[in-house]
Amino acid sequence: MEFEIKINNKPITVKLEKRNGMKHCYLRILNSEVLQIRANRYFTIDDAKKLIEKKLNWIEKNIERLSLNKLKKDEFYYLGIKHKNLDDRNLDIFYKNEAKRLIPLIVEKYSNEMNLFPTLIKYRKNKRTWGSCNYKNEINFNILLVKFPLEVIEYVVIHELAHIKHKNHSKNFWDFVKIYCEDYKRREELLKSFL
Repeated sequence: MEFEIKINNKPITVKLEKRNGMKHCYLRILNSEVLQIRANRYFTIDDAKKLIEKKLNWIEKNIERLSLNKLKKDEFYYLGIKHKNLDDRNLDIFYKNEAKRLIPLIVEKYSNEMNLFPTLIKYRKNKRTWGSCNYKNEINFNILLVKFPLEVIEYVVIHELAHIKHKNHSKNFWDFVKIYCEDYKRREELLKSFL
């Protein structure tokens, strides 16, 4: 279900996805023109509008940040810095090679600090996730992580290693992440600002 609102006189599409069994409501900025709200099946358009009103300052701030970080067709990000793609390189191959070069060094550093070791590391280009850890303690990293500043990559590595110990996002999980990444909330915001 979709509807349109205006924020700072600019039309914004709101995608409302209702799902059975959802306990919480999730608001996400997909890009500077689209918001996504995922909620339970009883969540109405009025509820969505109230949520947007409540989170308006946060939405405005992050839409502005997204606009600042928007790339032109001939640009790409690498470690948080904007570059011109002068040689028209295949960015997927570039990102995959750089991910395989950089991420294992970060994993090794934090694995030793946290005393948590993945059984396998894989690299993929994912649309929705930056990393994942399965029940076998195999970790998958998104090759697009190398677009972000190093501190964001470190946060994602710490987050996924923490899932070896805690397979959920419980308070114990976040307390554990905070030991190794005290400012993880700021780094999450930085990650979102590049989307």
